[in-house]
Amino acid sequence: MKGHHLALRQFVVKVHTRCDLACDHCYVYEHADQSWQAKPKVVPSETVTRIATRIADHARSRELSDVSVILHGGEPLLAGPERLDEILTILNLHISPAAELRMKVHTNAVLLSERYLDVFDKHAVHIGVSLDGDREANDRHRRYANGRSSYDRVVGSIELLRRYRPHLFSGILCTIDTMNDPIRVYESLLRLEPPKIDFLLPHATWNQPPPRRSETEYADWLGAIYDRWEKDARPVRIRLFDSIIRTTYGQSSLSEAIGVEPSSLVVIDTDGSYEQVDSLKVAFDGAPATGLDVFQHSLDAVAGHPGITARQQGVEGLSATCQACPVVSSCGGGLYPHRFRDDSFDNPSVYCADLFTLISHVREATQMQAHQVSPQTIETLAAGYGGAAEIRSLIGSQISIRRALITDERMASAEPDAARTLVDLDEAFRGAVNGVIAHPYVRVWAVGFLRGAAPSGHLRNIAAAVAARAGAHLKIRADVRAGAVHLPTVGTLADVDGDDVWIEVDEGRVRTIDGSGEWRPVRTLLAAGHSVVVEDADPYRDCHQWPAAGRLSDQELARWQESFAAAWELIAADYPEYLPGLRAGLTTLMPLRPDPTGRDVSSAARHAFGAVAAALPADPATLALLLIHEFQHVKLGAILDMFDLYDETVEKTFYAPWRPDPRPLEGLLQGTYAHIAVADFWRRRRHVAPDPATHEFARWRAQTSEAITTLATSEALTELGDAFVARMRDTLAPWLLEALPHEVEEQARAASAAHLKAFQSQS
Repeated sequence: MKGHHLALRQFVVKVHTRCDLACDHCYVYEHADQSWQAKPKVVPSETVTRIATRIADHARSRELSDVSVILHGGEPLLAGPERLDEILTILNLHISPAAELRMKVHTNAVLLSERYLDVFDKHAVHIGVSLDGDREANDRHRRYANGRSSYDRVVGSIELLRRYRPHLFSGILCTIDTMNDPIRVYESLLRLEPPKIDFLLPHATWNQPPPRRSETEYADWLGAIYDRWEKDARPVRIRLFDSIIRTTYGQSSLSEAIGVEPSSLVVIDTDGSYEQVDSLKVAFDGAPATGLDVFQHSLDAVAGHPGITARQQGVEGLSATCQACPVVSSCGGGLYPHRFRDDSFDNPSVYCADLFTLISHVREATQMQAHQVSPQTIETLAAGYGGAAEIRSLIGSQISIRRALITDERMASAEPDAARTLVDLDEAFRGAVNGVIAHPYVRVWAVGFLRGAAPSGHLRNIAAAVAARAGAHLKIRADVRAGAVHLPTVGTLADVDGDDVWIEVDEGRVRTIDGSGEWRPVRTLLAAGHSVVVEDADPYRDCHQWPAAGRLSDQELARWQESFAAAWELIAADYPEYLPGLRAGLTTLMPLRPDPTGRDVSSAARHAFGAVAAALPADPATLALLLIHEFQHVKLGAILDMFDLYDETVEKTFYAPWRPDPRPLEGLLQGTYAHIAVADFWRRRRHVAPDPATHEFARWRAQTSEAITTLATSEALTELGDAFVARMRDTLAPWLLEALPHEVEEQARAASAAHLKAFQSQS
């Protein structure tokens, strides 16, 4: 059995079966299953011991690193602080040696006091509190049996929790009633500063549907809160919204209410009986029962119960209607009990229309807002750095921009068949579409087409590339450029005649229908598990300051591989702050022709986010410098796509201490930002190779400082631009205080003065 059923990790332990409130929407007391009446009021100590040993045995047999126990009821605080202390002690004593034990309690909080908080703090128990909004909203359902309001007691308890043991506060659980104003509910909960809010659909089935005035009333109610939440910049975690966003991008759900992840939860009642998910009580009397208990059955036996395994089958376990739904990866059929109708759970959720509408709304809004980046991210990037999270924010913005470009109506008009094909592929293989359009030179081509400088046919090649990455079958008339059909991120069909040719993509293989051409798959460079595409074939790659090299020979590719691996190792060892950003965002290396004078050349192109172009330098250290330097341009270009750092109407040019010619403000900003990293490279390098690194550091810190001053006094920066440049100055400031040999500093000053004099003589 162990090898065939998933492990159980979450255990809802009922410690008390009665409640001190009479909430009329409670699934325990107000719905079909009334088994609570035959259970012990408080879980006996011997039952707790048996529960704990069963969980420990299961954790050991399944080699679980951690398990969660949630104290529940009824109202668990009715057990009293001393009894809860005893229960928690027993659980810790038996389970903690087997696995890390994470404990929570879900409570209505009317009894919460300092004594309870001391107990929960002693055992590291996090506290979730049920509250349905402001006074009017909460008292619609959550009252004492005599009708008296519970609101003041609950809010007082939350304030005590925040004041006395704030680290134990895990969040608020709010059951939705659409008669309540959604924004008032949201604002009232937000004022209590919870770390998380969990909005819960009221439990219902097709046999007993929820009250509603329209088919999507619950979606409309939640959608209003979602829009406000986004406008407020997501000031609190809202588990339902977070789960929709996560599942939209292929991550796991945070809630059992949606998502296709297998359930790992079992309920254990006060009599030691194992039950399925507790909310099944809304379906029919006895619905949660398994017929198993802690005294006679192991948790391995529970894991194999049909009612448990039914919630572990992913998409395949859903109804045919759900399996065919475009939002199934987020919805997952909704909460299992909500699917019940006429003795069957093989149905969509009774909230099907609500879930579809809400998920579609959140997905659309999330994708529209993917180009937004938080102020904290901008501040980190302005300092010259930026780790994986910051770069992923930029990547999200670039995907949004590229989607907008390739779905532009002019694109669809020029290539209607390819546009429709991409829409179909996007519905089925969104990840593959994102992978292709993330290729740097797709945007270069798209911008060129919209400006009338590139042909439309490359859209067909992009569709073919998506099909190849997805393993889908596609026949399409591909565009030929310079005798080749290039599929971004996939490869090239070389030696093809004509302006276009029919190709077939099948299970990742690409060929021409007439059998002509030579297939050349894309090649990569690899270092420490990270790979980058060597782009020596894309017809739109020649957009850099220096001319592109032709296709690399095997020997040239081998030299690039050797140098890239060594450069990456050097960055990891000596410049680790830059490595996470490079790993997250550097996707492509484009070889340039060597400069005839022998100097090192490299470049980043404004519309080619993710790509660095370079001619192979003489040593890996120089390649490391070029990668760090040019990726600064890549980052700043993405930032400038989203934010106005300067007034674009300013036509004045400015002195750049490293250029013979005056620069427009964007050019000066780009150079200055990149040279922060250059100065940093030589600052650290001088401890390994003092000559010439010490001289280079002296030169670049002085020139970069001078350029920052020029930017700051340009009177052309926006408010955000002023803050951005100030953060750049903060990074450089301590480097200016680092002592260098007097003669080195004198040489740097003399060189700067000579450069300025030469510039002024030409002006």
